[in-house]
Amino acid sequence: MSGDRYLLDTNAIVALLQGNYQLVQLLLNADWLGISVISQIEFLAFSGLTQADRQLFQQFVQRVEVISLVSTDILLVEKIIETRQQFRLKLPDAIIAAMAIQNSATLVTADQEFAKVNVLTVINW
Repeated sequence: MSGDRYLLDTNAIVALLQGNYQLVQLLLNADWLGISVISQIEFLAFSGLTQADRQLFQQFVQRVEVISLVSTDILLVEKIIETRQQFRLKLPDAIIAAMAIQNSATLVTADQEFAKVNVLTVINW
């Protein structure tokens, strides 16, 4: 294993489930894959999802760690607030960025907004 840890943004999840070759190759030998509960909600809230899409996503979720947001995780809550204030991200993006930082993971995304978070390692695909 390579020691690589990746947190996938919602757009990366969609692309991966569509079979994006570049993402499949990047994630093939990862030691850890995670998604935020925010990305889980965003994905499942897409209009036009088919039953097959939902089933594929459920299979995917069983193979990654879904990072939850709970009020008792004081360190995460503080990191979210700090990230939102310092980098002026939308709240869902601040949550995802803070989760990547707290889990020592590289964020995989196509969203250029995360590039301004200089304390976060980002792979734009």
